[in-house]
Amino acid sequence: MDEDTSHCICCTLGIICWRLWTTCFQHRNSTGLGISTSERMLGICRGRRKFLAASLTLLFVPAITWIYLFAGSFEDGKPVSLSPLESQPHSPRYTASSQRERESLEVRMREVEEENRALRKQLSLAQSRSPSHRRGNHSKTYSMEEGTGDSESLRAGIVAGNSSECGQQPAVEKCETIHVAIVCAGYNASRDVVTLVKSVLFHRRNPLHFHLIADAIAKQILATLFQTWMVPAVRIDFYDADELKSEVSWIPNKHYSGIYGLMKLVLTKTLPSNLERVIVLDTDITFATDIAELWAVFHKFKGQQVLGLVENQSDWYLGNLWKNHRPWPALGRGYNTGVILLLLDKLRKMKWEQMWRLTAERELMSMLSTSLADQDIFNAVIKQNPFLVYQLPCFWNVQLSDHTRSEQCYRDVSDLKVIHWNSPKKLRVKNKHVEFFRNLYLTFLEYDGNLLRRELFGCPSEADINSENLQKQLSELDEDDMCYEFRRERFTVHRTHLYFLHYEYEHASEDTDVTLVAQLSMDRLQMLEAICKHWEGPISLALYLSDAEAQQFLRYAQGSEVLMSRRNVGYHIVYKEGQFYPVNLLRNVAMKHISTPYMFLSDIDFLPMYGLYEYLRKSVIQLDLANTKKALIVPAFETLRYRLSFPKSKAELLSMLDMGTLFTFRYHVWTKGHAPTNFAKWRTATTPYRVEWEADFEPYVVVRQDCPEYDRRFVGFGWNKVAHIMELDAQEYEFIVLPNAYMIHMPHAPSFDITKFRSNKQYRICLKTLKEEFQQDMSRRYGFAALKYLTAENNS
Repeated sequence: MDEDTSHCICCTLGIICWRLWTTCFQHRNSTGLGISTSERMLGICRGRRKFLAASLTLLFVPAITWIYLFAGSFEDGKPVSLSPLESQPHSPRYTASSQRERESLEVRMREVEEENRALRKQLSLAQSRSPSHRRGNHSKTYSMEEGTGDSESLRAGIVAGNSSECGQQPAVEKCETIHVAIVCAGYNASRDVVTLVKSVLFHRRNPLHFHLIADAIAKQILATLFQTWMVPAVRIDFYDADELKSEVSWIPNKHYSGIYGLMKLVLTKTLPSNLERVIVLDTDITFATDIAELWAVFHKFKGQQVLGLVENQSDWYLGNLWKNHRPWPALGRGYNTGVILLLLDKLRKMKWEQMWRLTAERELMSMLSTSLADQDIFNAVIKQNPFLVYQLPCFWNVQLSDHTRSEQCYRDVSDLKVIHWNSPKKLRVKNKHVEFFRNLYLTFLEYDGNLLRRELFGCPSEADINSENLQKQLSELDEDDMCYEFRRERFTVHRTHLYFLHYEYEHASEDTDVTLVAQLSMDRLQMLEAICKHWEGPISLALYLSDAEAQQFLRYAQGSEVLMSRRNVGYHIVYKEGQFYPVNLLRNVAMKHISTPYMFLSDIDFLPMYGLYEYLRKSVIQLDLANTKKALIVPAFETLRYRLSFPKSKAELLSMLDMGTLFTFRYHVWTKGHAPTNFAKWRTATTPYRVEWEADFEPYVVVRQDCPEYDRRFVGFGWNKVAHIMELDAQEYEFIVLPNAYMIHMPHAPSFDITKFRSNKQYRICLKTLKEEFQQDMSRRYGFAALKYLTAENNS
């Protein structure tokens, strides 16, 4: 007898004994079954003696069987191999009697299995008729057991392949890579993918390889995000969704997912030919367990099973939701395609492409279009070929749509595996336990993604050049240096999510467009609406937020009519990390992602004058910014009043300046910062005029898109703009003051960084050190011409 046969006999006998004992126990404590069939079947359990006998049977039959099998595996005091490869007829151990014994045991095993199946069937009939079950939930159609369901039609083609086996299923190897495919298109779907990935990373213990079928927008967003996230043992590959449109564009689709909702049909053609299996997920999925558990289910596929799916948990495919509702053909309730296990190699051999295309063409002749995108076509194929599907337990896709029966998929929180927000209402869907599910989703939505950068111990990660360079740069820093934290911030890689909200930009007919560039943190959100009212042109903003603050910003923006009416504002989230405000990194992110040839480098606390956008576009042409190195200066003023009647003209501003309602910016705190603008000359100027660079000059300027970036060594408060203007001067930019332009700084509470600068001596010492190092770098890069910066600094 081989080892598997031994195990299965033990398993089968143990199951029979356990069934007998539990049945006895249940019926000893229940009354009035009133069903003669059940009484006859369970008559052996009546009375104390028979109940005791059943208990003893539970204990001794498996033990005796195990002893018998164990003893039989020894010959002459030595263990006999149970491997079938070693028990061939030519072996001296092989005899006719042992062969007959083996055959008789196999026959007996089959008889026991038949008896076991009959017992299970009779027991299920008795339980379904008992009063205690009638008092329960009669509509239960989903089982917690692997590969089971209540539909008789499903049992015929599916249950045989889904029944549990005696032996334990092979586990996922420790460092085995799990492949996940996701179709993602647009700004909103990109945000959803991040939450999905967080939930997977939180639970995972294996390397992951994400295959993202993305449009140009999603690729730009997610490529930057994963590049700056730098999660170990995670690989990302992108596939151009726009190139796949022709494969499915011939299918009319009414679903809100549009053409991208059909692209899961072509994954066998899209993904690498050497990829054998993949888990396919919708973007509105949240994992509550390790994805390796789902990956392990592939080992349970048998025969021609190539699709792992959960039964649909609504009545959609039953066609009884409303009058004249006519869904696509499906097997019973059909299957939901929010979570799919695909055996790609077998699907290719079965000519999946031809199979689904022929089915879709035939059904579209009568259905005209799909209502649920790829799900309709998957179900139509399965209807014709039920042997293709392995039915997953429904906790692998708890569907929170309207009219769902998902409550029958779980009895406890520990039962939950995957939550699917497959209603257009998303978090607003009606469900008995929606508050719990919403809180679970929000946990990952607001979870600090930086905490997911943990290593997988024992699993070597692929070499990452960016990560290696970063480690090399950090290792060269002296940790005993008093300014170590300042220096380290220069090399910190901040996770960045570009275009957090929908963005649209229409290129102007004339190539003179200007984007307002600024950066902010959570305490400056109130300035956004005012700036949008003052500046009608495109805006690029970098926001320094935590994951939780990013969601607060999203709710704030979605609740603002002013912000939602503007599509030409790009919001780029740079996630918090470290103790300093990376002001120049934020500016660089906002500068890098503009769509216009020119940009106005402003700050979030300033309101530009009404009409400044159009005025700057005309000035760009007038001063030939396209062909010359010029920085156009917008003079800066400030008010100490929180409520200000904003001046509508230069004349009105000068009047307010004379009355003391307005002041030149920082005249009483930091005069040198804007003194070279020459406000006295500006009062009467009618044409642009040139000014020279002076030490500590930091005006707000309009420049070409290709101007140098800000120096990242300057963080928090101090010298961040000064260094940039110095760099412009070193590159021989001309500084031109615009005579009819102005901006006004609005009052606000002091920032945390300026408070640290004023109160912390070490902060000021380190800032001075960084200034000196920057000037030395300027001398090395620009040679003799840069000596004036050292001289000017010494004289100031």
